[in-house]
Amino acid sequence: MSVVKMKLNGKAVSGDVEARTLLVDFIRQYQGMTGTHVGCDTSQCGACVVHVNGKAIKSCTTLAVACEGAEVTTVEGLAKGGDLHAMQAAFKEHHGLQCGFCTPGMIMSAIDIVKRNGKNVSEDVIRRELSGNICRCTGYHNIVKAVQAGAANM
Repeated sequence: MSVVKMKLNGKAVSGDVEARTLLVDFIRQYQGMTGTHVGCDTSQCGACVVHVNGKAIKSCTTLAVACEGAEVTTVEGLAKGGDLHAMQAAFKEHHGLQCGFCTPGMIMSAIDIVKRNGKNVSEDVIRRELSGNICRCTGYHNIVKAVQAGAANM
């Protein structure tokens, strides 16, 4: 067993974990934050995307011990007080969700896309960069519109 310590959504947390514990399991099972979803366990669907030290990663293929000392942000850590993050608000306003299963990973990926590409990110770039996030419900049209709207307000 190893003790892993990190900042999770701005709060210092730690846990005694097996070396093979995945970050997604540490977040969900050890910390009780269930917004990060497990969809495929193979890094294909993107439902597990979180930010580690400001960069989007797929937490289903990242070991928790590899994040020792890191700052990890999940979808639960985006809202400040009662105010949704601009991207969360855009997904709500533009109905960039349907069943909601992929939504946390989509939002976390979208924020990373905007950080790297700027507020005027094109539809083509959004579609290409969201290719690692699978949505089985929406057809992506409203997701792309939500990302563009969120980008404009970030």
